[in-house]
Amino acid sequence: MIRNVQKLLRKKGNQTSPVQKEQPPSHLQERLATSLEENEQALRSIYADCSDVVFRDFTFFGHVSGMVIYIGGLTDLELLDGDILKSLLKKNSEKPKGSMISLIENTISSTKLEKIDQLSDCIKAISTGNVLLLVDGADKAFSLGLTKFQKRAIEEPDAEKVIRGPREGFIESLEVNTSLLRRIIKSPALKLKKIRIGRYTKTAIILAYIEGIAEPKLIEEMESRLHRIDIDGVLESEYIEEMIEDNPNSPFPQILSTERPDVVSAHLLEGRAAILTDGTPHALIAPVTFFSMLQAPDDYYERYIVGTLVRWMRYVLIIASLLLPSLYVAITTYHQEMIPDTLLLTIASARESVPYPALVEVILMEVMLEALREAGVRLPNQIGAAVSIVGALVIGQSAVQAGLVSAPMVIVVATTAIASFLVPRYVVGYAFRYLRFPFIFLAGTLGILGIMLGVLVMIIHLCSLRSFGETYLQPLAPLKKRELKDVLWRSPFWMMEKRPQFNKNINVQRQTPNLQPGPYRPGETDS
Repeated sequence: MIRNVQKLLRKKGNQTSPVQKEQPPSHLQERLATSLEENEQALRSIYADCSDVVFRDFTFFGHVSGMVIYIGGLTDLELLDGDILKSLLKKNSEKPKGSMISLIENTISSTKLEKIDQLSDCIKAISTGNVLLLVDGADKAFSLGLTKFQKRAIEEPDAEKVIRGPREGFIESLEVNTSLLRRIIKSPALKLKKIRIGRYTKTAIILAYIEGIAEPKLIEEMESRLHRIDIDGVLESEYIEEMIEDNPNSPFPQILSTERPDVVSAHLLEGRAAILTDGTPHALIAPVTFFSMLQAPDDYYERYIVGTLVRWMRYVLIIASLLLPSLYVAITTYHQEMIPDTLLLTIASARESVPYPALVEVILMEVMLEALREAGVRLPNQIGAAVSIVGALVIGQSAVQAGLVSAPMVIVVATTAIASFLVPRYVVGYAFRYLRFPFIFLAGTLGILGIMLGVLVMIIHLCSLRSFGETYLQPLAPLKKRELKDVLWRSPFWMMEKRPQFNKNINVQRQTPNLQPGPYRPGETDS
C-alpha cells in the first residue's frame, strides 16, 4: 500500500503543466532594507557564480558607506569613474542638509537617474546594464542609465539593396533603431510603446505606429497579441511573428519583415504598425497584403514608368518561377501536340539517352539546385557564391554529358532559379520555391489539368488568409479600384492622394489634391 502511494506521488511530481510561469523568488518581492549589508547579501546571493557582476565598496562624502553594482561589458566605466564617482567621493566637511537621498540626487549630474525601492527593480536595472547605487541607511537605491556595449555599424542591408535610396539599415540595438525612425518621422504623432517579452530574456519590444493614421482597433489587437505571448525567451523577431500571425500554418507570411527604416516609415505613413525587437535588425510590419510583399523600395525610388515596367516583369517571372518546371513536365509528358514539330524533335533527341521520365528528371535537378543554394547561403561569403555557381555549372554540364538529364531541362531549371531571385522578400521566395514541388507532382500525374487544380487551390488559400483581419489579396479580392494604381502599376506620387484602406477611412488624405506638375508658361507667377 505504501509503495503504491509512493509511486503515485512520484508520478504526480514528475508531471508538469504545459505552461509553467516563472515564479519569482520571495526575496525579489521584498523592499530594500536600510542596512547596506543586508541589501548586499541579498544581491550577492542572487548573483552567486556570476563572475561578470561587479560589487565595489566606496565611502561617499568621506563618511557614508556605499556600493555600486554593475555588469562588466554593459556599463560605460569612463562615465561612471569620471563623472559619477568623482563627485560622490569628494569629502564634505560640512554637515549635509537634508536626507542622504536628496544629497545624492543633487550631487549626481545625470538625466538617467531613477530611485527604486524593490529588489526586483534592482535586478532589472542591473540586468539591463545600468549601475545600481546603494547607500547605507537608505531604503532606496539609485539606477544610473550608463549602459554601453559594442554595436554593429549602421550599414545597408545585404538582402535589400537598392540602386537609389537610403543606405541605412537597422542593427541589433533597439535604441539605435528607434532613433533611425525618429530621424525620418519627426512628429510627436509617432508613438513607440515598449513591451517586455520572455520570462528569462526580458526582451524589449517596441510597437510603433502613427497616432491619427493607424486604426486604434489595430493597435489594440496587436497589443493584445503581444501581451498574450508567454515564452522563456525571444531571440529573434521570428519568435514574435509566429506567435501573432493569423495563420501560422500557411507557407505565405502574413507579416512583412524588413531591415530598412525607410520601408518601415513608408508603411507607418499608410496606417500600418511595426514591431521592433531588441537584438535583431528585422522589423515586423502588419497588416500587409500579398502584393505589398512583392513591392521593392526601388519601385518608388525610380521614375514611375521604370517602376511599373520592373513590377510587370517581376510578376511574370514570379509566375514563371512557380509554374515553369511543372509546365515543361506536363507538356512533354501529356501534351506533346502543343509543341512545334521542330522544337519537339529537338527535345526528343536531347532526351533520347535520358533513362528517367521528365518528372524524375526535374525533381533531381530541383533538389540539387536547392541544395546548392542552401550551401551557398551557409558557407562564408568569400566562397559561398563561387561554390553555388561553379557547382551548378559543373554538375549541370556533367549530368548532361552523362545522360542523366537533358539540356532543355537544365535550361528550364536555370531559368526558374533566375526568376526566383526577383522576389524582393526572401521569405516569400521560400514559399514559391517549395510550392514548385507540389505543382511538379500534379503536372506529372494529371498534366495541365493538375496544374490548373493546384493554381485554383492556391488562390482559394490566398483568399482565405487574413493579416490582422485584413484580406490578403486586396485590392483584387475584394476589388478596390482606388488602390489598384499601386498594385498593377506604380502611379506617380502626385496621383496617390489617399492612403490604403487599412485605416478605415481615418485621415485617408495623404497629400493636397491636384499636384500634377506642368510646363512653365511665361507670364505665370507662383501663387
